[in-house]
Amino acid sequence: MLIWRYRGANAARQSSRPDMRSLRLRLLLGTLLWIAASIMLTGWGLGRMFQQHVARQFHAELQTHLDQLTAQLDLDAQGRPLLRLPLSDPRFQRPYSGYYWQVDSPNERGLLRSRSLWDEALSVPADQLAAGEMQRHHFIGPQDQAVVVAERKISVDGRELRLTVAADAELMNAPVARFQGTLWLALALLGGGLALAALVQVYVGLAPLRRLQAALVRVRQGDSPQLAGRFPSEVMPLVEEFNSVLGQNAEVVARARTQAGNLAHALKTPLTVLGNAAGAAENRDSELAHLVNDQVGIARRQVDYHLARARAAATARLPGARTAVQPVIAGLLRTMRRLHAERGLELRLLDMPAALAFRGEEHDLQEMLGNLLDNACKWARSRVEVEVRAEETHGQGRLLLSVADDGPGVPAGQREIILQRGMRADERTPGSGLGLAIVVDLARLYGGELRLQEAASGGLQAVLELPAAQ
Repeated sequence: MLIWRYRGANAARQSSRPDMRSLRLRLLLGTLLWIAASIMLTGWGLGRMFQQHVARQFHAELQTHLDQLTAQLDLDAQGRPLLRLPLSDPRFQRPYSGYYWQVDSPNERGLLRSRSLWDEALSVPADQLAAGEMQRHHFIGPQDQAVVVAERKISVDGRELRLTVAADAELMNAPVARFQGTLWLALALLGGGLALAALVQVYVGLAPLRRLQAALVRVRQGDSPQLAGRFPSEVMPLVEEFNSVLGQNAEVVARARTQAGNLAHALKTPLTVLGNAAGAAENRDSELAHLVNDQVGIARRQVDYHLARARAAATARLPGARTAVQPVIAGLLRTMRRLHAERGLELRLLDMPAALAFRGEEHDLQEMLGNLLDNACKWARSRVEVEVRAEETHGQGRLLLSVADDGPGVPAGQREIILQRGMRADERTPGSGLGLAIVVDLARLYGGELRLQEAASGGLQAVLELPAAQ
C-alpha cells in the first residue's frame, strides 16, 4: 500500500521567500536594476534637454516681440508714445490671450499697452535698468497668470521709456508636460520590452543548467551511469570532469568489491577446512571438535557481517544505484516459504505500486529485508505481513518497509537492546544476534534507520526507512 504525504504548507512558505543565492534571481535583479536606472536617467536627461530647448525658444520669441515693439515705437506731437504699426502676433489683440506688451515711463505706468491687457496693467518690478539693457522676470500677471517677462529701457527723442513684453508661463510649461508624459510612456514601454527580453534571455541562457540538473537527477536515480546530453561549450568542461569523477568512483567500487570477494574466499576456505576436520567421523564427538565447530561458525558470521558492511560502505553513496523493491520482496518471500515450509506460515505482501525503487544496491536490500523476514518467521505464530509505503520528507523521497509478525512481540524496554550486535531476545532460539545489527548498520550507511514497534496483531513490527529512487 502506498501512502503519499506532502508538506504543502511548509513548501509554500519556503517557496514564497526569494532565494538570494539563485543565479537566475541575481541576473534578473541586476539586469532589471540596470534597465530601471538607465530608463530613469534617460528620461530625466531627455526631459531636461527638451525643457531647456522650449525655454530657449520661448525666450527667443519674447525677445523677437520686444525687438519688434522697440522698432515700431515712436512719439506723437505731444511726446506721448505710439506704435507706427501694430505688432504682427494677433494674440496681442485678443483680451487675456496670454501675450502682453506695455510701455512705461519713469513716472507713469501703462502709457501704452496691448489690447490683450484689456483694462489691466503689468506690475513690473521697479528696478533700475541701463539704457538698452534687457532683463527677464517671472511674476504674476493678469488674472493671476504666472508670466515670463522680457523688458528693456530705451530713450526716444530724449525721453526714457521702459518696454515690457510678457507671456503666460503655461504656454512654455504645457508643451514640456505633454512631451514628458509621452516620453515616460514610451520609456515605460521600452523598459517593459527590455525587462521581457532580459527574462527570456536569462531563461534561455540558464536552460543548459536545467538540463544539467535533470541529467544529475537521472544519475542519482540510477537511470544513467553518467551525465548525458549536449551542453554549451562553457558547461562541457564541468560535465566532462564530473563524468570523470563518476568513472573513477565506479572503478574504486569495483576494486573494493573485488578485494572484498577475494578476502571472503581467502577466509572461508581455511574455515571450511577446519569445519570439515572437526566434523570428521573420528573427531565428531570430541570436546575439541564441538569447540572448533562453534568458533568456526562464529568466525563465518563475523566475516559475513563485516564484509557486508564493507561492501555497503563502498556502494551506499555511489550515484546511479537503483533497485526495484517488488521483485526483491517477491523473491525473498518465496525463499522464506521454502525455509519455513514445515510451520505453514502465511507470508503476505500488501498491495504496492510496482514503480517503487530503492536508491541503493540490490544485494544490500536483500540483506536487510532477508534478515527482517527471517527474524519475523522465527517468531510468528501463523502470519507475516510486509507493507511498503512511500513518503516525501524535506523534499526527498523515502521508503518505509514494514515487516510485522503475530508472535509474542518484544517489550518496549528491550527493543533497543536487541538492535545491538550480538544481542538476542531469547537464547533458546537459533541465531547469532547479528541479523538486526547488520540491518541497522546497512540502513545507517544509506542514511536510513530501523525502528521496532508493536504490531497491530500484538507481535513485533520492524519499520525500515531507506532512500527512495524516484
